[in-house]
Amino acid sequence: MPSWNTVLDQIRRRQTNGLQSVDLVRRSYLAKLHKYTKRNVIAYYSGWLSRPPQIPNMDIGDDDKNGFMAAVHKLDRSIGLDLILHTPGGSISATESLVDYLWTMFNKDIRVIVPQISMSAGTMIACSAKSILMGKESSLGPVDPQFGGVAAQAVLDEFQMAVESIKQDPHSAPLWQAIIGKYHPTFLLECMQAIDLSREMVESWLQENMFIQDADVKAKAKRVVQVLSDHSGTKTHSRHISMRRCREIGLNIEELEADNYLQDLILTIHHAFMHTFAQTPAIKIVENHKGVATVLMQGMPQMAQQFMLQPTKPPVGIDQPMIINSEPLIPQSTIPPSIS
Repeated sequence: MPSWNTVLDQIRRRQTNGLQSVDLVRRSYLAKLHKYTKRNVIAYYSGWLSRPPQIPNMDIGDDDKNGFMAAVHKLDRSIGLDLILHTPGGSISATESLVDYLWTMFNKDIRVIVPQISMSAGTMIACSAKSILMGKESSLGPVDPQFGGVAAQAVLDEFQMAVESIKQDPHSAPLWQAIIGKYHPTFLLECMQAIDLSREMVESWLQENMFIQDADVKAKAKRVVQVLSDHSGTKTHSRHISMRRCREIGLNIEELEADNYLQDLILTIHHAFMHTFAQTPAIKIVENHKGVATVLMQGMPQMAQQFMLQPTKPPVGIDQPMIINSEPLIPQSTIPPSIS
Protein backbone atom coordinates (compact mmCIF):
# COMPACT_ATOMS: atom_id res chain seq x y z
CA MET A 1 0.00 0.00 0.00
CA PRO A 2 1.11 3.59 -0.62
CA SER A 3 3.35 5.51 1.74
CA TRP A 4 2.72 9.11 2.85
CA ASN A 5 4.50 10.51 -0.22
CA THR A 6 2.88 8.02 -2.58
CA VAL A 7 -0.58 9.01 -1.38
CA LEU A 8 0.34 12.64 -1.89
CA ASP A 9 1.50 11.85 -5.42
CA GLN A 10 -1.79 10.05 -6.13
CA ILE A 11 -3.70 13.11 -4.94
CA ARG A 12 -1.69 15.39 -7.23
CA ARG A 13 -2.20 13.15 -10.25
CA ARG A 14 -5.86 12.33 -9.64
CA GLN A 15 -8.27 13.76 -12.19
CA THR A 16 -11.36 15.24 -10.55
CA ASN A 17 -14.92 15.52 -11.71
CA GLY A 18 -16.89 17.59 -9.23
CA LEU A 19 -14.87 16.57 -6.16
CA GLN A 20 -11.38 17.32 -4.93
CA SER A 21 -8.84 14.63 -5.73
CA VAL A 22 -7.93 14.27 -2.05
CA ASP A 23 -11.51 13.15 -1.37
CA LEU A 24 -11.48 10.63 -4.19
CA VAL A 25 -8.25 9.04 -3.03
CA ARG A 26 -9.35 8.91 0.62
CA ARG A 27 -12.70 7.32 -0.20
CA SER A 28 -11.25 4.73 -2.52
CA TYR A 29 -9.16 3.33 0.36
CA LEU A 30 -12.10 3.38 2.79
CA ALA A 31 -13.94 1.25 0.24
CA LYS A 32 -10.95 -1.10 -0.02
CA LEU A 33 -10.94 -1.52 3.78
CA HIS A 34 -14.62 -2.49 3.77
CA LYS A 35 -14.02 -4.96 0.96
CA TYR A 36 -11.19 -6.57 2.97
CA THR A 37 -12.84 -6.74 6.41
CA LYS A 38 -16.42 -7.31 5.21
CA ARG A 39 -17.49 -4.88 7.94
CA ASN A 40 -18.94 -1.38 7.84
CA VAL A 41 -16.34 1.36 8.12
CA ILE A 42 -16.86 4.84 9.56
CA ALA A 43 -13.94 7.22 10.05
CA TYR A 44 -14.22 10.03 12.60
CA TYR A 45 -11.35 12.46 12.12
CA SER A 46 -10.50 15.81 13.68
CA GLY A 47 -7.90 18.15 12.21
CA TRP A 48 -6.74 19.46 15.59
CA LEU A 49 -3.11 18.50 14.99
CA SER A 50 -2.84 20.84 11.99
CA ARG A 51 -5.08 23.70 13.17
CA PRO A 52 -4.64 26.49 15.74
CA PRO A 53 -6.15 25.43 19.08
CA GLN A 54 -8.53 28.43 19.17
CA ILE A 55 -10.57 27.11 16.24
CA PRO A 56 -13.88 25.81 17.65
CA ASN A 57 -15.70 22.53 16.96
CA MET A 58 -12.70 20.22 16.58
CA ASP A 59 -13.63 18.26 19.74
CA ILE A 60 -16.34 15.65 20.16
CA GLY A 61 -19.68 17.43 20.49
CA ASP A 62 -23.40 16.86 20.23
CA ASP A 63 -23.54 17.91 16.60
CA ASP A 64 -21.29 14.98 15.64
CA LYS A 65 -24.29 12.67 15.94
CA ASN A 66 -25.72 14.28 12.78
CA GLY A 67 -22.63 13.13 10.92
CA PHE A 68 -22.88 9.64 12.35
CA MET A 69 -26.58 9.39 11.53
CA ALA A 70 -25.81 10.28 7.92
CA ALA A 71 -22.96 7.75 7.81
CA VAL A 72 -25.01 4.94 9.39
CA HIS A 73 -28.05 5.47 7.14
CA LYS A 74 -28.56 2.60 4.68
CA LEU A 75 -25.65 0.54 6.03
CA ASP A 76 -26.11 -3.19 6.59
CA ARG A 77 -25.94 -3.01 10.37
CA SER A 78 -25.81 -6.80 10.74
CA ILE A 79 -22.12 -6.88 9.73
CA GLY A 80 -20.89 -4.68 12.57
CA LEU A 81 -18.79 -1.53 12.53
CA ASP A 82 -15.09 -0.71 12.36
CA LEU A 83 -14.83 2.83 13.75
CA ILE A 84 -11.58 4.65 12.89
CA LEU A 85 -10.88 7.33 15.51
CA HIS A 86 -8.52 10.31 15.42
CA THR A 87 -9.64 12.86 18.02
CA PRO A 88 -8.39 14.97 20.95
CA GLY A 89 -11.54 14.15 22.95
CA GLY A 90 -14.43 16.40 23.88
CA SER A 91 -17.72 16.57 25.74
CA ILE A 92 -18.43 13.69 28.11
CA SER A 93 -22.21 14.01 27.64
CA ALA A 94 -21.90 14.01 23.84
CA THR A 95 -19.63 10.97 24.09
CA GLU A 96 -22.17 9.08 26.19
CA SER A 97 -24.93 9.88 23.70
CA LEU A 98 -22.78 8.85 20.73
CA VAL A 99 -21.82 5.51 22.28
CA ASP A 100 -25.46 4.79 23.12
CA TYR A 101 -26.44 5.51 19.50
CA LEU A 102 -23.72 3.31 17.98
CA TRP A 103 -24.46 0.47 20.41
CA THR A 104 -28.11 0.62 19.41
CA MET A 105 -27.37 0.72 15.69
CA PHE A 106 -24.80 -2.10 15.65
CA ASN A 107 -25.88 -4.19 18.64
CA LYS A 108 -22.51 -3.38 20.31
CA ASP A 109 -20.60 -5.14 17.49
CA ILE A 110 -18.01 -2.37 17.23
CA ARG A 111 -14.25 -2.46 16.84
CA VAL A 112 -12.37 0.81 17.30
CA ILE A 113 -9.29 1.40 15.14
CA VAL A 114 -6.70 3.94 16.31
CA PRO A 115 -4.14 4.71 13.58
CA GLN A 116 -2.41 7.41 15.64
CA ILE A 117 -4.18 9.16 18.53
CA SER A 118 -7.54 8.87 20.27
CA MET A 119 -7.38 10.89 23.46
CA SER A 120 -9.63 11.60 26.43
CA ALA A 121 -13.27 11.12 25.36
CA GLY A 122 -11.90 9.30 22.30
CA THR A 123 -10.36 6.78 24.70
CA MET A 124 -13.73 6.43 26.38
CA ILE A 125 -15.31 5.56 23.01
CA ALA A 126 -12.54 3.02 22.41
CA CYS A 127 -13.34 1.39 25.76
CA SER A 128 -16.96 0.96 24.66
CA ALA A 129 -15.92 -1.34 21.79
CA LYS A 130 -15.46 -5.12 21.75
CA SER A 131 -11.80 -4.62 20.87
CA ILE A 132 -9.32 -1.91 19.93
CA LEU A 133 -7.02 -2.23 16.92
CA MET A 134 -3.73 -0.40 17.55
CA GLY A 135 -0.23 -0.31 16.10
CA LYS A 136 3.15 0.57 17.51
CA GLU A 137 2.50 4.20 16.55
CA SER A 138 -0.97 4.31 18.19
CA SER A 139 -1.87 5.96 21.48
CA LEU A 140 -4.84 6.35 23.77
CA GLY A 141 -4.94 8.89 26.59
CA PRO A 142 -6.15 9.40 30.17
CA VAL A 143 -9.87 9.84 30.78
CA ASP A 144 -9.63 12.25 33.71
CA PRO A 145 -12.21 15.07 33.20
CA GLN A 146 -10.99 18.57 32.41
CA PHE A 147 -12.52 21.99 33.05
CA GLY A 148 -11.04 24.61 30.76
CA GLY A 149 -7.89 22.55 30.38
CA VAL A 150 -7.53 22.02 34.14
CA ALA A 151 -7.81 18.48 35.49
CA ALA A 152 -10.75 18.04 37.86
CA GLN A 153 -8.65 15.74 40.06
CA ALA A 154 -5.86 18.34 40.20
CA VAL A 155 -8.37 20.88 41.53
CA LEU A 156 -9.46 18.49 44.28
CA ASP A 157 -5.83 17.64 45.11
CA GLU A 158 -4.94 21.33 45.32
CA PHE A 159 -7.86 22.01 47.66
CA GLN A 160 -6.84 19.11 49.90
CA MET A 161 -3.28 20.42 49.89
CA ALA A 162 -4.60 23.78 51.06
CA VAL A 163 -6.57 22.16 53.90
CA GLU A 164 -3.54 20.21 55.14
CA SER A 165 -1.23 23.21 54.81
CA ILE A 166 -3.54 25.47 56.83
CA LYS A 167 -3.87 22.80 59.53
CA GLN A 168 -0.11 22.70 59.92
CA ASP A 169 0.42 26.45 59.54
CA PRO A 170 -2.65 28.70 60.02
CA HIS A 171 -0.59 31.69 58.85
CA SER A 172 -0.61 30.22 55.33
CA ALA A 173 -4.38 30.73 55.08
CA PRO A 174 -4.20 34.13 53.27
CA LEU A 175 -1.92 32.63 50.60
CA TRP A 176 -4.21 29.68 50.00
CA GLN A 177 -7.28 31.92 50.08
CA ALA A 178 -5.92 33.81 47.07
CA ILE A 179 -5.47 30.52 45.21
CA ILE A 180 -8.68 28.73 46.20
CA GLY A 181 -10.71 31.93 45.85
CA LYS A 182 -10.56 31.62 42.07
CA TYR A 183 -12.97 28.66 42.18
CA HIS A 184 -16.64 29.49 41.72
CA PRO A 185 -19.26 28.11 44.16
CA THR A 186 -20.01 24.37 43.76
CA PHE A 187 -16.92 23.96 41.52
CA LEU A 188 -15.39 21.31 43.78
CA LEU A 189 -18.64 19.35 43.70
CA GLU A 190 -18.74 19.62 39.91
CA CYS A 191 -15.21 18.23 39.74
CA MET A 192 -16.10 15.27 41.95
CA GLN A 193 -19.25 14.52 39.96
CA ALA A 194 -17.43 14.72 36.62
CA ILE A 195 -14.78 12.29 37.85
CA ASP A 196 -17.41 9.88 39.17
CA LEU A 197 -19.46 10.08 35.97
CA SER A 198 -16.55 9.44 33.60
CA ARG A 199 -15.37 6.47 35.68
CA GLU A 200 -18.86 5.00 35.94
CA MET A 201 -19.42 5.34 32.19
CA VAL A 202 -16.19 3.64 31.14
CA GLU A 203 -16.47 0.94 33.79
CA SER A 204 -20.02 0.17 32.70
CA TRP A 205 -19.11 0.06 28.98
CA LEU A 206 -16.21 -2.30 29.64
CA GLN A 207 -18.41 -4.62 31.68
CA GLU A 208 -21.21 -4.66 29.10
CA ASN A 209 -19.12 -5.18 25.98
CA MET A 210 -15.33 -5.66 25.94
CA PHE A 211 -15.15 -7.77 29.12
CA ILE A 212 -18.63 -9.26 29.08
CA GLN A 213 -17.29 -12.82 28.67
CA ASP A 214 -14.71 -12.51 31.46
CA ALA A 215 -15.34 -14.27 34.77
CA ASP A 216 -13.94 -11.34 36.78
CA VAL A 217 -15.61 -8.69 34.63
CA LYS A 218 -16.24 -6.14 37.39
CA ALA A 219 -12.76 -6.34 38.90
CA LYS A 220 -11.10 -6.18 35.48
CA ALA A 221 -13.11 -3.15 34.41
CA LYS A 222 -12.36 -1.39 37.68
CA ARG A 223 -8.60 -1.98 37.29
CA VAL A 224 -8.57 -0.52 33.77
CA VAL A 225 -10.57 2.55 34.81
CA GLN A 226 -8.35 3.09 37.83
CA VAL A 227 -5.29 3.35 35.58
CA LEU A 228 -6.89 5.47 32.86
CA SER A 229 -8.47 7.93 35.28
CA ASP A 230 -5.55 8.27 37.71
CA HIS A 231 -4.36 11.83 37.19
CA SER A 232 -1.66 11.47 39.84
CA GLY A 233 -0.31 8.46 37.96
CA THR A 234 -0.47 9.80 34.40
CA LYS A 235 0.71 13.27 35.59
CA THR A 236 -0.76 15.07 32.54
CA HIS A 237 -3.94 14.82 30.49
CA SER A 238 -1.86 14.76 27.30
CA ARG A 239 -0.03 11.57 28.33
CA HIS A 240 0.17 9.08 25.45
CA ILE A 241 -0.65 5.49 26.42
CA SER A 242 0.94 3.04 23.98
CA MET A 243 -0.47 -0.18 22.56
CA ARG A 244 1.82 -2.20 24.85
CA ARG A 245 0.66 -0.33 27.95
CA CYS A 246 -3.00 -0.61 26.93
CA ARG A 247 -2.59 -4.36 26.68
CA GLU A 248 -0.76 -4.48 30.05
CA ILE A 249 -3.61 -2.78 31.89
CA GLY A 250 -6.07 -5.32 30.47
CA LEU A 251 -7.74 -3.76 27.42
CA ASN A 252 -8.63 -6.12 24.55
CA ILE A 253 -6.03 -4.99 22.00
CA GLU A 254 -5.62 -6.33 18.47
CA GLU A 255 -2.15 -5.67 17.05
CA LEU A 256 -2.17 -3.87 13.71
CA GLU A 257 1.20 -5.34 12.75
CA ALA A 258 -0.28 -8.87 12.86
CA ASP A 259 -1.87 -8.28 9.43
CA ASN A 260 0.42 -6.44 7.01
CA TYR A 261 -2.28 -5.78 4.41
CA LEU A 262 -4.70 -4.42 7.01
CA GLN A 263 -1.95 -2.30 8.53
CA ASP A 264 -1.13 -0.79 5.14
CA LEU A 265 -4.79 -0.03 4.46
CA ILE A 266 -5.34 1.66 7.83
CA LEU A 267 -2.18 3.76 7.64
CA THR A 268 -2.91 4.77 4.04
CA ILE A 269 -6.38 5.94 5.08
CA HIS A 270 -4.76 7.88 7.92
CA HIS A 271 -2.31 9.54 5.51
CA ALA A 272 -5.19 10.46 3.20
CA PHE A 273 -7.09 12.16 6.04
CA MET A 274 -4.00 14.07 7.11
CA HIS A 275 -3.49 15.27 3.53
CA THR A 276 -7.14 16.34 3.47
CA PHE A 277 -6.67 18.59 6.48
CA ALA A 278 -3.43 19.96 5.01
CA GLN A 279 -4.98 20.82 1.63
CA THR A 280 -8.56 21.86 2.47
CA PRO A 281 -10.44 24.01 5.04
CA ALA A 282 -11.90 20.85 6.61
CA ILE A 283 -11.54 20.63 10.39
CA LYS A 284 -13.63 17.51 11.09
CA ILE A 285 -14.87 14.62 8.94
CA VAL A 286 -17.31 11.77 9.59
CA GLU A 287 -17.21 9.43 6.58
CA ASN A 288 -18.27 5.89 5.72
CA HIS A 289 -16.97 3.36 3.19
CA LYS A 290 -19.74 4.25 0.74
CA GLY A 291 -18.49 7.79 0.36
CA VAL A 292 -21.12 9.48 2.53
CA ALA A 293 -19.38 12.21 4.49
CA THR A 294 -20.23 15.09 6.79
CA VAL A 295 -17.42 17.63 6.64
CA LEU A 296 -17.08 20.52 9.06
CA MET A 297 -15.34 23.37 7.26
CA GLN A 298 -13.40 26.33 8.59
CA GLY A 299 -15.31 28.97 6.68
CA MET A 300 -16.40 32.52 7.38
CA PRO A 301 -14.78 34.40 10.29
CA GLN A 302 -16.06 33.18 13.66
CA MET A 303 -18.17 30.50 12.00
CA ALA A 304 -17.73 26.97 10.76
CA GLN A 305 -19.95 25.69 7.95
CA GLN A 306 -21.02 22.08 7.72
CA PHE A 307 -21.65 20.26 4.45
CA MET A 308 -23.00 16.81 3.68
CA LEU A 309 -21.35 15.12 0.73
CA GLN A 310 -23.49 12.37 -0.79
CA PRO A 311 -22.16 10.31 -3.70
CA THR A 312 -24.37 9.65 -6.69
CA LYS A 313 -22.93 6.13 -6.86
CA PRO A 314 -20.69 3.92 -4.66
CA PRO A 315 -16.95 4.68 -4.47
CA VAL A 316 -14.96 3.33 -7.38
CA GLY A 317 -11.35 2.42 -7.99
CA ILE A 318 -8.44 4.75 -7.49
CA ASP A 319 -8.06 5.35 -11.22
CA GLN A 320 -11.71 6.12 -11.97
CA PRO A 321 -13.59 9.41 -11.44
CA MET A 322 -16.48 9.82 -9.01
CA ILE A 323 -19.06 12.62 -8.94
CA ILE A 324 -20.86 13.76 -5.81
CA ASN A 325 -23.48 16.37 -4.97
CA SER A 326 -23.02 18.87 -2.14
CA GLU A 327 -25.89 20.03 0.02
CA PRO A 328 -25.30 22.81 2.61
CA LEU A 329 -26.66 22.17 6.07
CA ILE A 330 -27.32 24.51 8.98
CA PRO A 331 -24.22 26.58 9.98
CA GLN A 332 -22.66 25.50 13.25
CA SER A 333 -20.77 27.92 15.47
CA THR A 334 -20.08 26.29 18.81
CA ILE A 335 -19.69 22.92 20.49
CA PRO A 336 -20.21 22.50 24.27
CA PRO A 337 -17.05 22.93 26.39
CA SER A 338 -14.92 19.82 26.82
CA ILE A 339 -14.72 18.28 30.24
CA SER A 340 -13.04 15.02 29.21
